[in-house]
Amino acid sequence: MPVAKRKATHARHYQDQPQAIDADGSKHWITRAANFVADVTEAKAGARLARTQQADEYMAFVVSGRAIVEAGSQRQDIEPETLVIVPPGASTITMPDGGEVVRVFSNKAADLTAAAANAAIYADAIAEVTPIAPWPDPVGGFGIRSYRLADFQSPDPSPLKMRVFRSTNLMINIFEPWANRRDPSKLSPHWHDDFEQMSLGLRGAFRHHLRYPWGPDMNKWEDDEHVTYEASPSILVIPVGVIHTTQDIGEGVTWLVDIFGPPRVDFSSKPGFVLNEADYPMPKLVQA
Repeated sequence: MPVAKRKATHARHYQDQPQAIDADGSKHWITRAANFVADVTEAKAGARLARTQQADEYMAFVVSGRAIVEAGSQRQDIEPETLVIVPPGASTITMPDGGEVVRVFSNKAADLTAAAANAAIYADAIAEVTPIAPWPDPVGGFGIRSYRLADFQSPDPSPLKMRVFRSTNLMINIFEPWANRRDPSKLSPHWHDDFEQMSLGLRGAFRHHLRYPWGPDMNKWEDDEHVTYEASPSILVIPVGVIHTTQDIGEGVTWLVDIFGPPRVDFSSKPGFVLNEADYPMPKLVQA
């Protein structure tokens, strides 16, 4: 088990000030991990979210409101609760009526990693995290790809009901919303050896449990964390080696999203588990 090199990030968007506010009043909460960065946007009507020189693909999850996505000569009208994978280069997401959109970029989006609320946590060398090595190009080449969640059933037999998608550089798990609370006697504490996890709360309240394993230097030991997020949106960034598990708490519907970069080999190795695996092939060496 690796020893954690840094503390977890706790970002409570429901009470924290945004990292950026556009001229139209749209608000951006920006949080990074070692390999990727999330921009959670509360978009005003008519908001335009543009990338002029994006080096690689990025994901955009349109949570609420309709969107228009344009990249090169392509244009798609996007319904709420749709995941979009946007190709490299110039692109624009327009929110005609406003709404909530979550964009996830690799760390090549240096303007966003620098603007992140937790940028200082990643100011040093991040040797414990395996860097992103892009997976093969999508079938048919790069382009706008959209996945309306209503069109996909979770293949997950567990009550969590994972819905996993990947691109060449990222992976996202958009759980089905939960109406019933997770059984506290059936949690799943675990850790990751060489990649980080970002958990994004979209609806409801959560309690995250974190344990930092001890190394030989007692001066670097950290206390356990049992952290409550009373509302959403919120983000937890879980470093390498930190044992973690999450409970949803309170009343009503809760909704959680997990983000990774690069795509996870363990999830991708399960036939049919990644819902857009036909669009994004695995590397041959990984398949072997």
